Amino acid sequence: MAAYRTVVVGTDGSDSSFRAVDRAAAVAADSGATLVIVCAYYPATRQDVEKAQDVLGEEAYQVVGSAPAEDTLRSARDRAVKAGAGNTETAAVVGEPVEALRKIVSERSADLLVVGNRGLNTLTGRLLGSVPSEAARKSKVDVLIVHTT
Repeated sequence: MAAYRTVVVGTDGSDSSFRAVDRAAAVAADSGATLVIVCAYYPATRQDVEKAQDVLGEEAYQVVGSAPAEDTLRSARDRAVKAGAGNTETAAVVGEPVEALRKIVSERSADLLVVGNRGLNTLTGRLLGSVPSEAARKSKVDVLIVHTT
C-alpha cells in the first residue's frame, strides 16, 4: 500500500476533534504527508456582530467572522506540529462541516480524510446523521474514523 500524500482532518475546537487532529498528525508524520486541518464555520449575522460589539467592545473580533475558526486552526496546527506533522496547512471554510471537508479533499487532491467519531453512536446521530457517518458515506477517498469519545 502506498503512503498517503495529503491527509485532511476536520476540527471544531472540541477536545474530541483535537484527538482526531492528533491521530491525523501521526498518520501524516508516518507517511511524510501534508496535513490539512479544516474548520467549517458560518459567518456572523449583523445582529450577532452588533451584540458582540456591545458586550465585548474592541475584543468583538474574537467571536465574529472567521476569527473563532482561525483560533481553532492555530491551536490544532500547534497540536499537529507537536505530534510530529511536518508540512501542515489550515483552511477555514464557510459552510456545513461535511461539505467543507469534501471541498478541501477535492481541492487538495487528498487521499485520506480523518474525522472523530463524536455523534456516531448517539440517538441524534442515528436519526439526523453525524459528521463521521456522512463523511464516510460521501467520501471518495479513504476515511479514518478516530475513536475520540
